[in-house]
Amino acid sequence: MKLRTFFLIVPSLSAAIALSGCSTTSGLGGGKSLFSSAKPPASATFINALDGGIVERTGIKLSDSDKQRALEAEYRALETSPLGQPVAWKGRNASGEVVPAAPYQVGSQNCRQYTHTVTVDGKPTTARGAACRNDDGTWTPLD
Repeated sequence: MKLRTFFLIVPSLSAAIALSGCSTTSGLGGGKSLFSSAKPPASATFINALDGGIVERTGIKLSDSDKQRALEAEYRALETSPLGQPVAWKGRNASGEVVPAAPYQVGSQNCRQYTHTVTVDGKPTTARGAACRNDDGTWTPLD
């Protein structure tokens, strides 16, 4: 009797262990997580969807390459960074960091508030804003 119980428990336990690594994530599409450890691809599509991000609200004129780095940092902060963890960037003429707040939902969209501090010549300027994640993985800033 004990041997038969053993042969029933072991396969069930093995299946439970094998399936414990599986999970689903609703509302994020493509099985992606807001806090995945992989660095997301900050393609032109994702950057363009930010429509200048909140970095433009600082009023600081950045070179194209510095602006690209700043927007990539905004995207990475929104998409993958845990609450309060800064995403730093450094360009030729400026540097900065983006700090996301806790995610929240508006309808079926995941949204986040965040701050972006841009430093030029040792002088920091901070802008605050929010953005919501679209089904295609892009983020749209809220006005």
